[in-house]
Amino acid sequence: MNINKYLSVLVMGALVLASCSRDRRPTSTDPGWESTATGTEYGMEGEEGEEAGFKVADYYEPPQGPGLVFIEGGRTTLGSMEEDVAMTRDNIERTVTVASFYMDEAEVANIHWLEYLHYLKRDSLPEIYEAALPDTTVWSRQLSFNDPYVTYYLRYPGFRFFPVVGVSWLQATNYCVWRTDKVNENLAREHNEIEGGGSRRRGLFGRKSAEEPTEEASALSIESGYVLPNYRLPTEAEWEYAAQALIGTQYTEDENQNNRRLYPWDGHQLRNPHGKKMGQFMANFKRGRGDYAGIAGSLNDGAMITDYIYNYPPNDFGLYNMAGNVNEWVQDVYRPLSYEDVEDLNPFRRDGYQDPAENYDTNAGFHSLINDDVRVYKGGSWKDVAYWLSPGTRRFMKQDSSTATIGFRCAMISTGSNN
Repeated sequence: MNINKYLSVLVMGALVLASCSRDRRPTSTDPGWESTATGTEYGMEGEEGEEAGFKVADYYEPPQGPGLVFIEGGRTTLGSMEEDVAMTRDNIERTVTVASFYMDEAEVANIHWLEYLHYLKRDSLPEIYEAALPDTTVWSRQLSFNDPYVTYYLRYPGFRFFPVVGVSWLQATNYCVWRTDKVNENLAREHNEIEGGGSRRRGLFGRKSAEEPTEEASALSIESGYVLPNYRLPTEAEWEYAAQALIGTQYTEDENQNNRRLYPWDGHQLRNPHGKKMGQFMANFKRGRGDYAGIAGSLNDGAMITDYIYNYPPNDFGLYNMAGNVNEWVQDVYRPLSYEDVEDLNPFRRDGYQDPAENYDTNAGFHSLINDDVRVYKGGSWKDVAYWLSPGTRRFMKQDSSTATIGFRCAMISTGSNN
């Protein structure tokens, strides 16, 4: 009798498990044992002489890239809320949707760039290393004694976590490529050590390694799930959306966006209205003609030039210095009418499509600065007045040029779900 009860429990349990198995839906991390399209078992060995079936690698949610913060995407209104003092009318308000992505919580700092230079010098050709050197002469001024910054700003330890400057758009883009390779090299090494296979690599490109890496150790495919997507410069829409951080103005489950922000924080004021730091400026900017930091004994933003990359309150996405400190490069080619031409989902201008550079030629004695080699930068800097701190303002410069007021931060797509 007891045996019959035991058997009946086993049968019922098997039926329940079978029912659950039928109702379970496959996911990225749990795709099941067989294809839902063909019914073929994943990785099944073929007949003699045939290759094995389609293999599906184990996949877990990928690790978050070093230094990145998750930015939940959504609908927003981009464009400048500030008075158009330059009368450019190049960023009129419009509604768009931006997909979720990741962004560096702070600007790329001098110490990060020195790390980059170290590996380039060790692993690459001399001309590649030399091309990556920032232009430290951007600090030099004929009528200003900024000479010490030329020598010390990039390399002196006291400036380690100050934003790197003197970097062109092209150099920043190359840094993103290197950072992607370096991060994924580390992930590949960790994976191979866990799996117990592969050899340790020393150089990013295998140069000066003690031994040649195996094919498995040298690279992991995208399908493996062990590599991160590319680091890159954010698009202008991503940067502006992240700077607004309107997620901090929303009520729970409220689908309407009832508030806008002139700056990456609430209100129209530039000073902190709350807490122990009440009255302190929220960003590093130029307060007025000849006034960069206030007076001795009562310095307010406290920075004559750039400042520590974590020195001011983060916005509601947890991003530091999205206004002030340094302007930041974004991916987009500049056009004054981009707000009219680009898509309303993940808007981005990669070239002169629908607005070619020929529209801005030099006929009739005019000389235009607009072509396919000028890129947008945003955010305002230590040398800019408060007008440029508004996320909707935009300027442009040649992609091979650099200044002491422009730095950058990296971004990365978010794979899978948007939340």
